[in-house]
Amino acid sequence: MPAAAAVPAAAGGARPVLAAAPVLACDAAVTEAERRAHFAIRRQVFVVEQGLFGGPDGGAAGDADAHDDDPATIHVIGRADQAICGTVRLYPVPGPGRWKGDRLAVLASCRHLGLGAPLVRFAVRSAALLGGQEMEAFIQPANVAFFRWLGWRPDGSLVDYAGIPHQRMLIDLTRS
Repeated sequence: MPAAAAVPAAAGGARPVLAAAPVLACDAAVTEAERRAHFAIRRQVFVVEQGLFGGPDGGAAGDADAHDDDPATIHVIGRADQAICGTVRLYPVPGPGRWKGDRLAVLASCRHLGLGAPLVRFAVRSAALLGGQEMEAFIQPANVAFFRWLGWRPDGSLVDYAGIPHQRMLIDLTRS
């Protein structure tokens, strides 16, 4: 939501006006600097803020795993006015046309900007363009309604994922 800013009014008083909303954009991380930013955001959100993957210190690996080294994995960055402040990754999983999205993260100071939806949509669109038929993700319960709003559907009951409850959700990539 745009912020209100005071500007001088012609009559001598200040009146609120809406500041321009930031330009949001998502792309696959290409440069080493973009990859470093991607991993730093994930570490900040999942390891430091949420205490997952070994707690605030997180060990040397933090939230990294074998998918991060797989050339088929797409590391996505989300920008607000050119500042990288969000991430998601996606990769194919066994089974024809199956993909997984995970590690969706937006820095706490930027969560009000609405970058989560563009990141999810970018991942879904990217997997579909690469021949994907269905994508899965494990979603923290507080975010299930958000994913439903984006067209995802729950599958099964809550499961333990990364040490906390998550809901497995699916989206049909042939209709996205």
